[in-house]
Amino acid sequence: MIEILAKIPLYKMMRATGRPRLLPLNLTVSVTYRCNSRCLTCNVYDRKAEEFTAEEFDRTFASMGRAPYWYTMSGGEPFLRSDLTEICTSAYRHGRPGIINIPTNGLLTERIPSMVEEITTGCPDSQVIVNLSLDEIGERHDEIRGVPGNFDRALATYRALRALGAPNLTVGVHTVISVHNVERIPRIYEYVTKEISPDSYITEIAEERVELETMGAGVTPDAAAYGRAVDFLIERIKAGSYSGISRITQSFRVRYYELVKRYLATGRQVIPCYAGTASAQIAPDGDVWSCCVRAEPLGNLRDVGYDFGKIWFGERAERDRAMVRSGGCACPLANASYTNMLMHVPTVAGVAVEVAARGRGAAERNGGRGEAS
Repeated sequence: MIEILAKIPLYKMMRATGRPRLLPLNLTVSVTYRCNSRCLTCNVYDRKAEEFTAEEFDRTFASMGRAPYWYTMSGGEPFLRSDLTEICTSAYRHGRPGIINIPTNGLLTERIPSMVEEITTGCPDSQVIVNLSLDEIGERHDEIRGVPGNFDRALATYRALRALGAPNLTVGVHTVISVHNVERIPRIYEYVTKEISPDSYITEIAEERVELETMGAGVTPDAAAYGRAVDFLIERIKAGSYSGISRITQSFRVRYYELVKRYLATGRQVIPCYAGTASAQIAPDGDVWSCCVRAEPLGNLRDVGYDFGKIWFGERAERDRAMVRSGGCACPLANASYTNMLMHVPTVAGVAVEVAARGRGAAERNGGRGEAS
């Protein structure tokens, strides 16, 4: 992480001047559009692609070296790829990323735990984060996800993942806040944290994305309803007691929720966006995007011999960076937003002050005997 912090000034210079030329540190890899859910908030399964093979991903990762610190292996449903383990271990072999994040609907209960065990074993120095999607409780979740029995199968997958006991595995729960569940977020939160008790609980707002084919779908809650939901979450986070890295992640999470509230109120970039500079996405067919909301190809990796840098430093990418820098687009995309916050000095400074204050408070409450758990 210290190595990443040292690069922040360089990414800020690249965004402002185009130099130095750096590859992204946050890379989302959509390994497939295929999905076995039929969610009310996503139509990605309607997209078609001539999917990259594991070998094509391997050649791409080799061209990026140690640049990406945070990989997200996304979909569709990523575990529909029988070679997902090979793809993840390829990214690890070439890049040694600090984080490999894999979201899943949890439907493939027989497959997911064994594949995750192979990934954690094959990527021993990466923190492997598996986030199971739960957008509601019981049959309500099944209705939103469009699959009867999804809730029960997701919980069975969760229990099997927790039983693995891998030291580098984090098992979380993820909720998409949409018009279909925004008023029930307090109830969902209480159920997840008390009845399931995952390693982490995160939410993001449902968006209209070109990638998901949800433009004009009306899935995003209005500002007032979203504000009520995340104000509840912020209150719970601030009332919690955290130690170590959790203090930092929870502080950033509060700031993400506040950022999305401000975006919904203004429709503009709230802090400078680094999509196309510090974060990027690779589509299942090898198209490179600065972000998945617009999903505008900067080029295709098959056309450049799988050399990511030839696209990243090309003319189309430079034009895209200029557009983003000028504020020509805005969105609350979670993956990009966390990178943007890391690049934003006032945000990082605020997190540092808050984490230090919580640490002092924990020590005082424990009579100087140690941190809160």
